Amino acid sequence: MKKHFLLGFGSCLLLVSAIIFIYATGTDRKARWAEFNNKYGIFALDLPENPTFAGEPVPLQISDVRERFDRELLVNTYWQSQTLLLLKRKERWFGIIEPILKQNQIPDDFKYLALAESGLTNVVSPSGASGFWQFLEGTGKNFGLKINSEVDERYHLEKATVAACAYLKSAYQKFNSWSLVAASYNMGMEGVSRQLEKQQVKNYYDLLLVEETSRYVFRILALKEICENPIAYGFHLRKRDFYKPYHFVVVEVDSTVPDLAIFAQIHAINYKELKLLNPWLRSNSLTVKPGEKYEIKIRRNNPGEGVADESDTLWMKTLPEKEFHRE
Repeated sequence: MKKHFLLGFGSCLLLVSAIIFIYATGTDRKARWAEFNNKYGIFALDLPENPTFAGEPVPLQISDVRERFDRELLVNTYWQSQTLLLLKRKERWFGIIEPILKQNQIPDDFKYLALAESGLTNVVSPSGASGFWQFLEGTGKNFGLKINSEVDERYHLEKATVAACAYLKSAYQKFNSWSLVAASYNMGMEGVSRQLEKQQVKNYYDLLLVEETSRYVFRILALKEICENPIAYGFHLRKRDFYKPYHFVVVEVDSTVPDLAIFAQIHAINYKELKLLNPWLRSNSLTVKPGEKYEIKIRRNNPGEGVADESDTLWMKTLPEKEFHRE
């Protein structure tokens, strides 16, 4: 009798404990869920009202155009680490790209094409396209870039930007539309021409294209929108957070340099620093033929570089000053 009583009492205790556990667990889950929703949120985005690319309006009244723009804006807003890196890098490199675009009468928005192409790094694509502007070897040579075992000017930002301007001008003469010019940078002028003729339309937004080119201009548009309004998309940067432009002097070289490491030491830098500012030097030597000259950048530290300014504020569309010196 006593044994049965103890077993029954034990079963009751287990049942009560289970009920208390389930209730407590449910209460805890509800509290945790409430806390999660209070502290974490992912929001749909409002598209800009009247977006443009190179002065040309983007027809958001067309449903698929609106959705394609929305997709790229969402992807680049919520891929926070990548977009944050792009925001940091652009402060170093846009100051070089912008004046070259202006000098060549290319719309300023094309700096975002370089941002979309390479992330402003000297990447190499599976097809062999290289540098910030992602030139294939043949195309690079066609637009005046020197490419050999020692020198590859696809990695020379200033010269590659001039070559990109030449391509963009040529494409604009053909299409008379900057949006089509941007699309042609991705799929080639002939590819765009074939599709325009095949589909009997005249602008980019009416074309049915392969996914990569279909998304291409919209990625540029999304990066432009975020770069010009970073705080609106949740990106909060102080002046100290940006990657500062390199400060350098320029040394003119008119004779062969047999060892670039020794050349670097002579100029009070190391081999790594030499290649960092001159990635177009692809070997450890530089052959200079009679009559040739090369300009090599030699880094000079910016006074105060790397020192945190505790009083700096959130970046509000102002670019840091860029000072370059020539020996």
